Amino acid sequence: MLLLISPDSVEEAVDCAKAAEYLDIVDVKKPDEGSLGANFPWVIREIREAVPAGKPVSATVGDVPYKPGTVAQAALGAVVSGATYIKVGLYGCTTPDQGIDVMRAVVRAVKDYRPEALVVASGYADAHRVGCVNPLALPDIAARSGADAAMLDTAIKDGSRLFDHVPPEVCAEFVGLAHASGLLAALAGSVKQEDLATLTRIGTDIVGVRGAVCEGGDRNAGRIQPHLVAAFRAEMDRHAREFAAGVTLAG
Repeated sequence: MLLLISPDSVEEAVDCAKAAEYLDIVDVKKPDEGSLGANFPWVIREIREAVPAGKPVSATVGDVPYKPGTVAQAALGAVVSGATYIKVGLYGCTTPDQGIDVMRAVVRAVKDYRPEALVVASGYADAHRVGCVNPLALPDIAARSGADAAMLDTAIKDGSRLFDHVPPEVCAEFVGLAHASGLLAALAGSVKQEDLATLTRIGTDIVGVRGAVCEGGDRNAGRIQPHLVAAFRAEMDRHAREFAAGVTLAG
């Protein structure tokens, strides 16, 4: 399981760089513009320069409307600015067909420029609260559009968490659907250390966190702390070892 950390500034990205050995992906977003709010192109470039060259950077292109052309241009801007993973929050898509329209445009824009870049179709565990596409439709949307990964996050950051809206057994179904289509499965949404055993068991490929590695556990007022990133990784590794040992014993 890969660890994705989301700094909200270049300064926090520098803190991530100090903990680079413990994380796998540095994610660029702008939380005051939404759950998957897009940051400025120059911020993506500055963060790309601030973290080690071998550490991939992801960038969100926003909680997007159903406007494939607009979103495709935003996605191209993110990859040109240095992002390796391009995440699209399908906030304004109310049907799978709308999601596919948007993601096909994004995939073409991104892959024409950088074929090795990874495109992530992102949905929301609390889709019922904002009226967007059902979370379990995301793997099919991603597969049919040629994307590389399907992700779930939470749209409304009010303290509710991923498992409050999509319980573990449904998250397991989401991961299974993604894997059946050859996709990576990413999960986020106020994930904490106590969730790691479940996330490991269901086969999550990427876990995204912010609050869990911020001072005081506060994603808004707190700042990312390198020692908390290290502690989170240690717990990830512990659960991975225990799960592997359990599988071996069961076999």
